[in-house]
Amino acid sequence: MNRLNAPLRTLAGAAALAALVVSVTAPSGLAAQVPAAPAQGELAQAVAALRGISTMRADFVQTDRNGQRVKGVLTLKRPGRIRFQYEKGVPILVVSDGSALTFVDYGVRQVQRWPIKNSPLGALLDPNRDVMKYGRLVPTDNRNVIGIEVRDKGHPEYGVITLLFVRKVSAPGGLELSSWASLDSQNTRTVISLSNQSYGLAVPDSTFKFNDPRGPTRR
Repeated sequence: MNRLNAPLRTLAGAAALAALVVSVTAPSGLAAQVPAAPAQGELAQAVAALRGISTMRADFVQTDRNGQRVKGVLTLKRPGRIRFQYEKGVPILVVSDGSALTFVDYGVRQVQRWPIKNSPLGALLDPNRDVMKYGRLVPTDNRNVIGIEVRDKGHPEYGVITLLFVRKVSAPGGLELSSWASLDSQNTRTVISLSNQSYGLAVPDSTFKFNDPRGPTRR
């Protein structure tokens, strides 16, 4: 399964993006600061929907630029914790405990960790910075779908993520995150599609720990 490692490492960036965007604390008075233009209103609505997620579990399908697909289960808990548990036979785990993003390759017993502040769009973790300036609406061909591209122009090495939301009354903020596409600094594209989203579940913090393949220590 080593042939999966490169695209799955790209997913580590995508996982960071999801964790970071959702983990940001909304600054007080955000609604009053948002311009009244419809585009800005939809952008603010999408940001509010992300922040409205306390916990989420969903099935995911990851597709790389060659069309290769792998499946798994995503578990998310604010702030900044996320776990991508892959299907049986894929010896990879991507997990964030809120302070660092970890890529675990059980096939070769390797662990890579990045401080969240150095991961893609890590600047979004700082609640004192204006999250709105990192995102812009992108056109879609469906009025019930909102697309948002997020990038830090000051750090092009962080890559770009484009998130798609579908209007859904039962989802937090009336919008459901349905998929995102990440593009890293090498123009490697990875798409994550979600289904069967469930919200407000009891998720223990132990979900975001992992067994270290390098030794007996449990993480």
